[in-house]
Amino acid sequence: MTTQTHSPEPAVTRVARHIGRYVRQHPFSVALSIVLVTTALAWGTLWGNHPLELAASPLTTFAAGAWWTPITALLLVDSAIDLVLTLAIVLTVMAYAERLLGSLRALMLFFGVGVAAMLAGIGIEALAAQGGAMWALAAEAETVLDPAVGVFGVVMAGSALAPALFRRRIRLIGLAGVLMFALYAGDADSIYRLLAAVIGLFVGMLLARGTSGSALYRSSYGETRTLVAAMVAVTGLGPLIVLISGIGNGPLALAVAGFRGVDAREVLERCADDFSERCVADVSLALSAGAGPFLLSLLPLALSLLAAWGLRVGRRAAWILAVIVNIAIAVLTAVSLGTLALLDTATVDIVGEEFALWAVAAVLVPIAVVVMLLITRRRFAVRAPKEASARFALTVLGAFVLLATAYVVIALTAMSSFAVPVGVGDVLVDALRRFLPAGFLQGVPAAVAPTEGLALFAHQWVGVVFWVIVIIGMLVLYRATSSDRDAAGEKRFRELLRTGGGGTLGFMGTWPGNEYWFADDGSGAVAYRVINGIALTMSDPVGDETRSAATIRGFVDFCDAQGWSPVFYSFHEKHLATFQDFGWQYLSVGEETVIPLGTFELTGKPWAKVRQAYNKGEREGITTLWSTWDDLPATIAAEITALSEQWVSEKELPEMGFTLGGMAELKDPDVALYLAFNKNGGLEAITSWLPSWRDGRVVGWTIDFMRRGDGSMPGIMEFIIASAAFRMKEEGVEVISLSGAPLAEKPLAPGEEAPEATVMTRLLGWLGKVLEPAYGFTSLFRFKAKFNPEYHTIYMAYADPAQLPTIGLAIGKAYLPEVSPQEYVALAKTLTP
Repeated sequence: MTTQTHSPEPAVTRVARHIGRYVRQHPFSVALSIVLVTTALAWGTLWGNHPLELAASPLTTFAAGAWWTPITALLLVDSAIDLVLTLAIVLTVMAYAERLLGSLRALMLFFGVGVAAMLAGIGIEALAAQGGAMWALAAEAETVLDPAVGVFGVVMAGSALAPALFRRRIRLIGLAGVLMFALYAGDADSIYRLLAAVIGLFVGMLLARGTSGSALYRSSYGETRTLVAAMVAVTGLGPLIVLISGIGNGPLALAVAGFRGVDAREVLERCADDFSERCVADVSLALSAGAGPFLLSLLPLALSLLAAWGLRVGRRAAWILAVIVNIAIAVLTAVSLGTLALLDTATVDIVGEEFALWAVAAVLVPIAVVVMLLITRRRFAVRAPKEASARFALTVLGAFVLLATAYVVIALTAMSSFAVPVGVGDVLVDALRRFLPAGFLQGVPAAVAPTEGLALFAHQWVGVVFWVIVIIGMLVLYRATSSDRDAAGEKRFRELLRTGGGGTLGFMGTWPGNEYWFADDGSGAVAYRVINGIALTMSDPVGDETRSAATIRGFVDFCDAQGWSPVFYSFHEKHLATFQDFGWQYLSVGEETVIPLGTFELTGKPWAKVRQAYNKGEREGITTLWSTWDDLPATIAAEITALSEQWVSEKELPEMGFTLGGMAELKDPDVALYLAFNKNGGLEAITSWLPSWRDGRVVGWTIDFMRRGDGSMPGIMEFIIASAAFRMKEEGVEVISLSGAPLAEKPLAPGEEAPEATVMTRLLGWLGKVLEPAYGFTSLFRFKAKFNPEYHTIYMAYADPAQLPTIGLAIGKAYLPEVSPQEYVALAKTLTP
């Protein structure tokens, strides 16, 4: 075989090639970006100019008869920051939507949905203003220059054609984002964007009619965590929206109005003649304004983002934090608005009858987040050790007591620095206020208002210091897991795996959910999990195979001492003699299909189907990549995630675990990935392979994760497995396993009679037939038979037949650890003829 060498491509050439390909794929997005930059420079909107004759609004579009403004408003930004943000969305998310829709449809939707949303918004504003709605009166006076209106229409329409993973993310995060802007900022731009998103969503549904799939899609556990985390983060953006936009006309703006602080000059003018109770609170805010209170005003956002970070990886501590934060926001908002309504009737008079509705909306948003968290609580089960949780609690409590005490002492020793005389009781109450954003307490009068010195510094910063300690403590807590002790055990277990033992399925013992028992002399180990008092093992004992019987006996004794009933599950025939000596019962629970690679070839009639698929793949230019997750380019990793999520979303059934791996398991650095790509570079299929070792050398690979893309080449899985087998054979690997087939029975050899059926084998046979429509175990087994494998029966052994019902429930719980009532219903429907 000859090899060719190529000189490296110059960086400039490589960049130019990528830019050229990007422009060819997204001509409308690129053209729109150029237009937006050009118009912003030509009309001077980057430095504050605002051409009213080109802006959309009830006053310009209808009253002044400028009918063209809904179109021109889509081609001009009104500030430099808007240009930057809009270009970022256009060149990323909208460009992706353009690829899905096609450039011509994206162009038509940009103007069609954008103009429709602006006209609808103008009409809604006009009608609401006639009814006296304050937000509409404020929005009606605004003029809009905002290409993002059309952009959101294109993005939401394009989402209908995206894979399930991106479809859900775009819709949930996009709609939540524009909704939060509408609820907090409440300006005309936000209303038009929300309308464009809704219109685009329905247009997209019309465009996607006739495509496969349903309107509702199921998420994997990992994707559910990602979506919940995103929703928690987005709904915590309220204070930031008000602070950055400087606008607070929306229904929820009342809850965060105080986050922008109070203008001392405005307070003095308003309160000069009538110093009401509200003025006391405003004077306190004005006098204590500064960096500390500003940072504290961002606390809801900071805690929401902190919770979202932990929720994404399933942390129970993050779930608790998110629940507490949103309950606190709901309660404090209700108290703030309720008190404000009682103490300042002038404010209520200004907003009129809308106040009650707005107040209810401000409270319902965090309550809705809490409900979402409660519904999905089972997805966040990664707990910290009790020691770490106790350490965090003591740190937070100690910091609170110390800082509150320090503030009280400083305040009492500097009474002369307060604007008005205060008593000890006022200082004690104010010590509690220092730990909350002032915006939540704007309606509650505060007499304590230091003007200078150490008292002012403590007044502004004790709360910030406390919450910094809390945030750092939570980050430390996120790093601690209840399996810290098992991490050391897993490391020892992996070291034993490398020496040998464990069989072709032994690597599954490293998966999350397992605990580890080790022989006293360290020669063997067993991976297990305890469910309802059943210590359920996985695969063969690991370690010195000459001492496997002693390892099994040692684990049985260990379980007896713990009061557990040991059940050895999915082990191979070579260990049957040990359990026969124990007098235990055993039965077949599946067949493993194994391919020896020493003589592997695709010759002869038995290999015709695989050979045909393999040759077709080579003719069509299918290429392969052998890698690990950490070594994959980010783009390919994203494709794999999307492909897997699409596969999960098309099934209403719960994901199975235990001996069946998913996305989390293929990210292990010891797991190999073998990918297939078409000639255009598109991902056709992915497989993951679990190693088995002998004396530190990989001697076998076991297939685990298998996914194929929509529209992939027929026979792509046969191609990728055959290709992997040839590659492994060249590397000196002895055997590959196509893994076990649960509840399957190997075909009988010529002249061989079937063993006499027992009650349990009849039950398992019936169960296999019942589960076939749901999980296709039999179909998968038939697929593996194409590779002419050797069949290795895998067994389950148990001591007490009377415990079979309990054992069955434990196995079911192991395979389906997190099943919601809805998933049980879906499974039941699938199983029903």
